[in-house]
Amino acid sequence: MHVPQGGMPWWAWGWPALAWMVLGAALLTEPPALLLAGAGIVLVATVFAAVFHAEVVAHRVGEPFGTLVLALAVTVIEVALIVSVMIGGGAAKAGLARDTVFAAVMIICNGLVGLCLLAGGVRHREQGFQLQGALAALAVLAALVTLTLVLPNFVSTAGPVFTVPQLLFAGGASLVLYGSFVFVQTIRHRDYFLPESGAGDEDDHAAPPSVRVALASFGLLLACLVAVVGLAKVLTPTLERGIDGLGIPKAVAGIVIAALVLMPEGLAALRAARADRLQTSMNLALGSALATIGLTIPAVALVSVLIGQPLALGLGPKDQVLLALTLLVAVITLGTGRTTVLQGIVHLVIFASFLFFALMP
Repeated sequence: MHVPQGGMPWWAWGWPALAWMVLGAALLTEPPALLLAGAGIVLVATVFAAVFHAEVVAHRVGEPFGTLVLALAVTVIEVALIVSVMIGGGAAKAGLARDTVFAAVMIICNGLVGLCLLAGGVRHREQGFQLQGALAALAVLAALVTLTLVLPNFVSTAGPVFTVPQLLFAGGASLVLYGSFVFVQTIRHRDYFLPESGAGDEDDHAAPPSVRVALASFGLLLACLVAVVGLAKVLTPTLERGIDGLGIPKAVAGIVIAALVLMPEGLAALRAARADRLQTSMNLALGSALATIGLTIPAVALVSVLIGQPLALGLGPKDQVLLALTLLVAVITLGTGRTTVLQGIVHLVIFASFLFFALMP
């Protein structure tokens, strides 16, 4: 991405402005089909604008803080979407957080990682990254997914639902794990997450944007996030009616939400892998997976307790098997610090299996 020095492209501020106008029109009246279609297009464009501004801010603060900004921006969008739907959906939305978080983990750890390894391997044959950073992220990820998505099935008589004390503990543990990882990534062992010397392209060596441009992008980033959440809230009923009408399992709604918010970040990670910056790709992918669980679970747990709404977090047997396979394969494929196209193909096959069994349970 070329970071502007004295200004920004028109679409970086134009799409957020249009998103706010469409959102206002949708809130003032019952939105017709044409407005809903336009809202969907504007929503996707605004997500790209949000990630553009996150990249501007990220370039200003440098690595590994830059990828952290992107991961947090995407996670804020996801958390706000889930919480907004939870508040208005009642008990029928008890499994939305679980479905969305699990879908995000599978999309990131198999779909995104697989595409990055495949694209980078095709173009550069073999690529390397910092092994210590990847293993640290995978250790935290394994602990997070087990404590929040697997353990509820075994410690509660209510099935996949934690009791209130258990839910609060799981949320607190998630925050501790994610906060510890961020501390290690940005302060204690920052060098574990820095690109290998010599890797990169001309964008990495461009001068960072001015403070004025970075502050403007930060303000527009906030405007994009609020607009995206509002538009998604407007479109959610239409999405659910479409899923019900087609007879598709309700868990697909979580996959759609996760794919939407992860799409721009995924393209950024894929671009980095093709530019032989696999470390940046891994920072984006694994960091986003950790932020998704480490921040989403505490947020939805707090909302669940405050409004008295049940929160089903435990995965079914099929999903537990796919999750275990994902973690096992990730440790093997990323456990050497060197990757080829083979690792990418393995992850993509697991991702295809996840999609197939979600649509054909």
